[in-house]
Amino acid sequence: MFKNLLLALDVQAPESSVRSAQAAVSLARTEGATLHVLNVVPDSGMPIVGASLSADFLETARRSAKSELEEWAKQAIPDDVACVLHITEGTIYDQIIKMSDKLEIDAIIVSAHRPELKDYLIGPNSARVARHAKQSVFVIR
Repeated sequence: MFKNLLLALDVQAPESSVRSAQAAVSLARTEGATLHVLNVVPDSGMPIVGASLSADFLETARRSAKSELEEWAKQAIPDDVACVLHITEGTIYDQIIKMSDKLEIDAIIVSAHRPELKDYLIGPNSARVARHAKQSVFVIR
């Protein structure tokens, strides 16, 4: 049923990635699926903010995120699970959806934190992915 899975996580928040990684590994094993793990480096937002950052800021952030993701994967993804790591930059929910389409993902696994009032008004990334993705979405708390 699921041949390609996408686990979207934030390596800067390892506590929220533990349960979602366990669920993704279990599903990948059960389905014999390839697990794609995605970490999105947030963009600078408004151009005025980006203009105040150094020219190599994004590349440095991307290299750091890649290194952290590789270290995380060594600990969290067992050798018997086919795993491909991906780093992108941009708006988190938008990049998760774009990469899911590009990689022909069958199901997306995201973690969710306990909602705050602002989340009910604008929606967290996991809620936006669940609303807009064409794929099945597993939201892990």
